[in-house]
Amino acid sequence: MEKFKAFLKRKDIEISVKRYLIDALGAMAQGLFASLLIGTIINTVGAQFHIPFLTETVATVAGIDYTVGNLASAMSGPAMAVAIGYALHCPPLVLFSLITVGFASNALGGAGGPLAVLFVAIFASEIGKAVSKETRIDILITPLVTIGVGIFLSALWAPALGKAAMKTGTLIMWATGQQPFFMGILVSVIVGIALTLPISSAAICAALSLTGLAGGAAVAGCCAQMVGFAFMSFKENGFGGLVSQGIGTSMLQMGNIVKNPRIWIAPILCSAITGPLATCIFKMQMNGTPISSGMGTCGFVGQIGVYSGWLSDIASGVKPAITSLDWLGMILICFILPAVFCPVFNMYLAKIGWVKEGDMKL
Repeated sequence: MEKFKAFLKRKDIEISVKRYLIDALGAMAQGLFASLLIGTIINTVGAQFHIPFLTETVATVAGIDYTVGNLASAMSGPAMAVAIGYALHCPPLVLFSLITVGFASNALGGAGGPLAVLFVAIFASEIGKAVSKETRIDILITPLVTIGVGIFLSALWAPALGKAAMKTGTLIMWATGQQPFFMGILVSVIVGIALTLPISSAAICAALSLTGLAGGAAVAGCCAQMVGFAFMSFKENGFGGLVSQGIGTSMLQMGNIVKNPRIWIAPILCSAITGPLATCIFKMQMNGTPISSGMGTCGFVGQIGVYSGWLSDIASGVKPAITSLDWLGMILICFILPAVFCPVFNMYLAKIGWVKEGDMKL
């Protein structure tokens, strides 16, 4: 056993929740951002501003036409797998081999591909690391083992994992449609909390293909955390903190939350209010790429996702047009209400002595 532990340490194979569910999941979200999400943004910008280079076909593969944005989106599987491998400290040959693994697991996982990529890429990475530089023909053995294991596990696991993720996401979206008030609260609070924790709300939403009303509630919860912390802590952190949290991430407050968990109460309460407002009053749906549901105001990706979803719904005939109520709902839910509610709630918490000045200093 001691020899095995020494081997794992030498290979930098750390079997832990942090390595697999925090580091790997967070990196997977970055891979999605650098492929699927960027591709969606490119397509949206090209269509709205009538930029020919971004809307015209630049490549045709197997009879399928691709725009610049579509090419970026098509690489989401390899991008996720390589990002996961990077987070797991894979050596070069393992890392490059994960390109094939990511493509296979994402393709075989269907709409639930991101979840399949997460599991398969982790196993392929660690086994690849285990054999890396253990033979004189490393340049052959390491890619063969990494790709072989990845393809085998993709064929074995990816379809089932993809279906499980889809069914879970579909169940959440169905439940939100049936009980928009209670599910609006639940989804908004849980996804919002996940965004501030050192895990990836974006990757979770992508893995579950969370869209529709549930996606709208997820956006609301994320915005409550990001905009809420940005405005609550403005006195301590100024404009730099406003931007870094409001357009960056509320995860910056995680250290302060550990010191005083009560500073988290206001954003959570806010998300419990804006979530059902989004689902019941404004009927705000996020029908863009699922990863956008878990991004909030980070680079305004959540809002771009909502907007691109409107455009998709109009193109498919589901939605006749973008209304003033749509715009009002998005602005209120994503920006104004969190900027008002969170500081008000925090003032009360300060009044009763649960929080004090300096608790949210970055």
